[in-house]
Amino acid sequence: MRLLRCGPKGHEKPAILDDSGITRDLSGVVEDITGATLDERTLDHLRGMDLSTLPVVPAGERIGPCVGNVGKFVCVGLNYSDHARESGLPIPTEPVLFTKATSSISGPNDPIQTPRGSTKLDWEAELGIVIGTEAKYISEKNAIAHVAGYCVVHDVSERAFQTERQGQWVKGKSCDTFGPVGPWLVTRDDVPDPQALGIWLNVNGNSRQKGSTSTMIFSVTFIVSYISQFMSLQPGDIISTGTPPGVGMGMKPPTYLKADDVVTLGVDGLGEQRQTVLA
Repeated sequence: MRLLRCGPKGHEKPAILDDSGITRDLSGVVEDITGATLDERTLDHLRGMDLSTLPVVPAGERIGPCVGNVGKFVCVGLNYSDHARESGLPIPTEPVLFTKATSSISGPNDPIQTPRGSTKLDWEAELGIVIGTEAKYISEKNAIAHVAGYCVVHDVSERAFQTERQGQWVKGKSCDTFGPVGPWLVTRDDVPDPQALGIWLNVNGNSRQKGSTSTMIFSVTFIVSYISQFMSLQPGDIISTGTPPGVGMGMKPPTYLKADDVVTLGVDGLGEQRQTVLA
């Protein structure tokens, strides 16, 4: 299933794509797409519905983040060895974890707002994991059962804030609009192998990132299990799994986003995003 949320910011309604690609309104079935509605019982109910009976969402309706009321936005850094090398950092022996403030979350096609004082605004296309059931001290073998599905995440980053202002990476990762999520939450039954998905990102039509989750250092199941050893993961939490090479920081010379740039990105089977950078 491909679940999404449509409508004005803060007033999104739940929706689902039918087999013909028509967006159908789910607001008469579930209150929203949140951790509270990502349990297997609710998802099974949605799978069994005749979607043709649901109202059609009007064309052109804004698409919001595919998950609402996110409790935690946890990220894995340097999870592709070639990205670690282009960043001039050693390949990690354990996942590098950081968080993005949930206030950074935005819709997949909402603009990116350049923060005050920004000089090194960068891009990172990533595979996102959405948690479906609580995960605490779980094994890698059992980790997939706690995953509701997957989505596209754009881990927008301000490198000067991240690496030159001391302290944790969170400062360069958490500005408003730095976390476009969606367009869809694709349930795990429709993603047979999350380690075989192509990831791409273009800036102004020029290819910048083209990779595959097959080259991740730490797999989806390892990441979910690993994080659960340090914090409980709750339904609706999002984990962003790292980016392949091709970020602006790694170009020679480094190249960063500027006002009016257009970024497009996607992950195989999970949809595409498009953002314009605002001054």
